[in-house]
Amino acid sequence: MGKTYERIDGRLRTFIEAQPVFFTATAPLAGDGTVNLSPKGLTGSFAVLDELTVAYLDFAGSNAETIAHLRENGRITLMWCAFQGPPNIVRVHGRGEPVFRDDPRFPALLTRFPDIDPSAHGLRAVIVVTAELIRDTCGYGVPFMAYESDRDLHAKRFAREDDASLNAYFTKKEHIATSMDGLPGLPLPLPPSSV
Repeated sequence: MGKTYERIDGRLRTFIEAQPVFFTATAPLAGDGTVNLSPKGLTGSFAVLDELTVAYLDFAGSNAETIAHLRENGRITLMWCAFQGPPNIVRVHGRGEPVFRDDPRFPALLTRFPDIDPSAHGLRAVIVVTAELIRDTCGYGVPFMAYESDRDLHAKRFAREDDASLNAYFTKKEHIATSMDGLPGLPLPLPPSSV
């Protein structure tokens, strides 16, 4: 029922790029550490960079567990489910890296997300993932659900922020600079943007 793929292309790429939501899973190395699972959305915030590399925009939020786990060990799994059409689940297991705003690669990576205004959502980093294992499974247990639209609340909340106010917001949050397990999270103060 499941199939392993050598690369992200053709039907597989079309499926991934068509999904309005995906999920990320990371964990620290410590056996008693907190596993993190996050939903990701916002049309245009995900991109296939090449046949083995994908990226997504990491926006302001209440914590930075994914960033902390990636900084510690790089392990990440991304998952897409077909909520409409034929059943399917795709997972990309790989190594991820947060590319922060002061990284020389940051401006070129941002060009891969032409439909996103990076200033409107408190952009913290671009998460780049290199696939090590690409698999699909049947998805027979995934329910049908209809996509209506992206929520506009995130942009409304963070569009009014500048670097100083974002730094103040991040500093007040308990699990931004340090993860729930005490790992280094988002570097603060927020690195200046190189764009």
